Amino acid sequence: GKRGNNIGMDGVCDAAQIMVVRVVPDGDERDKDVANGIIYAVDNGAQIINMSFGKGTNWYKPCVDSAVAYALRKGVLLVHAAGNDGANNDKVAKYPNDSLNGGFASNWIEIGASQIDAKHLATSFSNYGVANVDVFSPGRDIYSSIPNNQYAYFNGTSMAAPCAAGVAALVWSRYPHLTAQQVKACLMDGSVPVKGKVILPGTDKQKVKLKDICVSGGLVNAKKALEMAATL
Repeated sequence: GKRGNNIGMDGVCDAAQIMVVRVVPDGDERDKDVANGIIYAVDNGAQIINMSFGKGTNWYKPCVDSAVAYALRKGVLLVHAAGNDGANNDKVAKYPNDSLNGGFASNWIEIGASQIDAKHLATSFSNYGVANVDVFSPGRDIYSSIPNNQYAYFNGTSMAAPCAAGVAALVWSRYPHLTAQQVKACLMDGSVPVKGKVILPGTDKQKVKLKDICVSGGLVNAKKALEMAATL
């Protein structure tokens, strides 16, 4: 989507340039392709890498971990979709993830999917986790480009993650002195806290507070993220 041409939609960040790196064939991604994709993007100037893919198997995590560590050393922010199983990522691990050498990758942010409906604010399909999902971002009825110059609406954490990545790009474009960790903090600490309870993804009626199913307990907000960035 090209900004300002009144066709389709405008992206979140007017200064963003997009590098497309395909790492997923038909089916699940292979760990070596994920690792190579991250390294390629880093080496070719990417500052933010959106990763709208994931799986439940861990074939060769050290390969991916080495690429994540490389991105960490180079100051690149990794934005990853939490998954669409309505599952608790604290109990059922999804890969790739931010666990790294007994700790975690501080340049990694994990994104759940939200929607407008207040009661179902956390979408029924979104994965969650008070330890392993950082923040929620719009992920239902997201207008997006498709092949042959067309547009369509899509659902999923694979839509929520690029929304968050766009806000990260917006923050970084205005405040280029920030580190990847500071940009992540702007998205998390600058998120809008949700009062009351929402229906737990994957259930029909069980209600929880958003702070009990993600680290920040909030929704990504561009205005607040920028305001926080201005103080750093």
